[in-house]
Amino acid sequence: MAAPAGRELDWDGCFNVRDLGGLPAAGGRRTRRGALVRADNLDGLTAAGWAAAADHGVRTVVDLRNAVDHRPRLPRPDGIGLVRVPVDELAGNVRWWREWGHLEGTPLTWAAYLEHVPKVAALVVREVAAAPPGGVVVHCAAGRDRTGFAAFVLLALAGVGAPDIAADYLLSGPNHRRAAAALGHPDQTLEIAEIQARSGRTATQVVADTHAGFDPAAYLRAAGVADETVAAARDRLLAAE
Repeated sequence: MAAPAGRELDWDGCFNVRDLGGLPAAGGRRTRRGALVRADNLDGLTAAGWAAAADHGVRTVVDLRNAVDHRPRLPRPDGIGLVRVPVDELAGNVRWWREWGHLEGTPLTWAAYLEHVPKVAALVVREVAAAPPGGVVVHCAAGRDRTGFAAFVLLALAGVGAPDIAADYLLSGPNHRRAAAALGHPDQTLEIAEIQARSGRTATQVVADTHAGFDPAAYLRAAGVADETVAAARDRLLAAE
């Protein structure tokens, strides 16, 4: 499976980067190219990789890892800011991994994040809404799980349907295998497939089920996000009519 033309991005030092623009959204609109990028660990970016990110219009990095995990090869270029939404820390680290770690690597964690850690979704949306002009890149380590959850929330807010969110999520699998091979890391493909199989649902079905019970605006309002912030984030993600 490959990303539609123009969405897969080549940033030297990363393996799982794509623009979330061009996806069909509510009301016949599409997500805006250059507004939101999802990525794996930006710490590995070379000078050429950072230049490619800047050339793509990225001006804000939202790092979903804990601060201790930040070990960049090079400093960020001037003009690209950094904000943190430390998902594991916000979720309670040890407690979260004890209760939900057995589902890691799959979208089975998304419903648990929505139920137990609404502040994660709220902070992601606030940071996207508040970011200065330019593109926003959201990343974790593999660009699959925490980043997948953030992408789910933002794309659902923009009115993207479950099939397109699921299709985008599945693109990370081959990229993750490529990264594991290049970096000498274990390939978790079979382990992840077994976790998903035990659930009795495919990843696509899990995304559809999670999406079906999710009203982004109402959820974010209940999590304390102002309506104007929700609207600002949505408008930022959508192409002009």
